[in-house]
Amino acid sequence: MVDSQAYFAAGLKTLSWFASLHQSGSSKLEWIHTTIRHPLFEPPFMKTSLNNKRVAILAADGFEQVELQEPLNALKQAGAEVSIVSPKKGSILGMNHLEKGDEFDVDISLDIANAEDFDALLIPGGLVNPDTLRSDVQAVDFVRNFADAGKPIAAICHAPWVLIEAGIIEGRTLTSWPAIKSDIRNAGGEWIDSEVVVDQGLVTSRKPDDLKAFNAKVIEEIAEGIHSGMAVSSR
Repeated sequence: MVDSQAYFAAGLKTLSWFASLHQSGSSKLEWIHTTIRHPLFEPPFMKTSLNNKRVAILAADGFEQVELQEPLNALKQAGAEVSIVSPKKGSILGMNHLEKGDEFDVDISLDIANAEDFDALLIPGGLVNPDTLRSDVQAVDFVRNFADAGKPIAAICHAPWVLIEAGIIEGRTLTSWPAIKSDIRNAGGEWIDSEVVVDQGLVTSRKPDDLKAFNAKVIEEIAEGIHSGMAVSSR
């Protein structure tokens, strides 16, 4: 809960600060630019908190690095506990398009991971990563368990390949890297070209350029909690 007295005091200080800016001769444009970046305009109740939320990032070697790293950082900044889950133990290799990227430590091996321990799932793209995951029975079951429980799932780029294999695409609207739109349509999904699409807790985006919108919607859907329309059994 926001402390109203402290917030009022902060408001008075801010008004004084505005006055000092005006008296200092700052141009109107500079004044507005500085004003909108003041903390008062980002109050606690305007920020989405994921405190006490646990998020699994399912990935294998060959994931697009920025599609794992940026969501991971955004989720942690929102207060979530994030774990990288993988069929491979130890570490997994990211890719920067066609170039090798960095190694990321695996927090939980897929063979001991349990969807019941998490509030949401995120799958980064790349080409090799989702192809590996959709060929792994445990990975596909792990994804399906989130859907059955109505928990938010986020997938970007080629990651919807894994959703197709899990059987949770039919009747849903989503997006992806354009090259796999026929795969989505053939699986019964409706593909649209948009930076981010949300369908009953399922969040999808096309590419790294969409990450800002993707991350924002992922956090929003996780904060909302269980989505009954996500469950495979409801479709």
